[in-house]
Amino acid sequence: MPPMNLIKYGIAPISLYLVLRPLLPTTNGPLPALNASLGFAGLAMSATTILIPPLGEAFRKAGFQGKDMLKKAEQPIPECAGLICASVYCLLLILFIPYPFSDVFAKCKHASLEGLACGSFPHNELAVYLAAILSLLMATLLGFLDDVFDIRWRHKLPIPLVAAIPLLLVYYAENGQTDVVVPIPLRRWLGTNLDLGPLYYLYMALLSTFTTNSINILAGMNGIEVGQALIIAISVALNDLLYLPWSFRFNIGSLELGGVYGAGLAHGSKLLVGRHLLSLYFMLPLIGVCSGLLWHNWYPARVFPGDTFCYFTGMAFAVVGINGHFSKTLLLFFVPQIFNFVLSCPQLFGLVPCPRHRLPKIHPENPKLLIPSTTDFDEKPASKIAELTLELLALVGLTRITYGPPVRKQANGTSSSKSKSDPRKAGKRIMNSTNLTLPNVLLCTFGPMSEPTLVKTVMGIQILGTVLAFCVRYGLAGLVYDGDRR
Repeated sequence: MPPMNLIKYGIAPISLYLVLRPLLPTTNGPLPALNASLGFAGLAMSATTILIPPLGEAFRKAGFQGKDMLKKAEQPIPECAGLICASVYCLLLILFIPYPFSDVFAKCKHASLEGLACGSFPHNELAVYLAAILSLLMATLLGFLDDVFDIRWRHKLPIPLVAAIPLLLVYYAENGQTDVVVPIPLRRWLGTNLDLGPLYYLYMALLSTFTTNSINILAGMNGIEVGQALIIAISVALNDLLYLPWSFRFNIGSLELGGVYGAGLAHGSKLLVGRHLLSLYFMLPLIGVCSGLLWHNWYPARVFPGDTFCYFTGMAFAVVGINGHFSKTLLLFFVPQIFNFVLSCPQLFGLVPCPRHRLPKIHPENPKLLIPSTTDFDEKPASKIAELTLELLALVGLTRITYGPPVRKQANGTSSSKSKSDPRKAGKRIMNSTNLTLPNVLLCTFGPMSEPTLVKTVMGIQILGTVLAFCVRYGLAGLVYDGDRR
């Protein structure tokens, strides 16, 4: 049972206080909306943890259920819990809308309401916020349709482009920048800034497609989708905290952080502070809903997140990366997903057979352990390009290949093969190979593992990827970029 008493008498009251505190007339501090956002994060975790059990059972009775493919003789488990998380998340983001503009309301409390429409109200910031929520709602709807109709991989890849349209249109209407800073070694030929024009919008659209599908591709085990989304959200939030105007100061080496708009990585820029505050407003509630869902989805899972979860979390990351203008930094937090996507490309694009599920399979002798799953070339022999690709991947230990005897044509036109085969010999026909996913690579490298151990290993790689991302972004990037790193 979840710690309901801790939530009811601890987290929920504190969160409610943080939400209501900025509304009090005695509230001081430069960032009252951030306190409210932290409170909404606590409410998100509380609501998700409490609502999933009863609503999950309702989903199961409505037919949204599935069997855990990595366990034997399991009862059907409720699916589509991501819809619960997305609903809580979007509702709290809508309720949060007045908080970032509380200072404007305070200045205009004695003015007429018409002044908000023509005065100093930040309409562009409101438009960006509302467009982000609209994109999240569309991503949730499309994800739910995927859960209902079980769309195939090749068809679902471009779906997030539709959800990104409001975000891109508002970005264009606000004269969003389309130039990028050129690395120092290339400035001799390309200059300091390079305007990509329409290509930049194509890049942002593809970013939303990648962040959504990359989480969906690395899925299927208890806790793996929610775990990686939670780690990425925490990573983005930690990156945002480096830019905020804290009321106190502290030093990391020669770098001074803190001070209201006076120090830190924002270097006194209110624009940078505003961008990363907006990112935090989206990431903190996301951390809350992911934490609540992970409690129920961790091994042994009591609910499945479904594709809806992957769609709305991926779109949330795209929203903050695009609006915050730190898409390159965001991609650094997706290094494991990038590796898994590139590794999966031969199967996703038809070069190698791609089964409906590429999960590891249960060990035939020990049902508590998992071994790599395979894809077979029974119906159609592997092409020369497929053979070369698989052999190169096998050479670096990313897949295992099983060879069989070459197919020979008989007089009646049918094909036959020798009864004996030597898998160690080169030049034989490829019979099967392990599926091209990160979990299968880990099982090929380290041998059979239990499901929770395998998921923890993937999460460990995700955390190491975050550490690497910070080292690259705030260390090695200085070798090829100067202070402006758009």
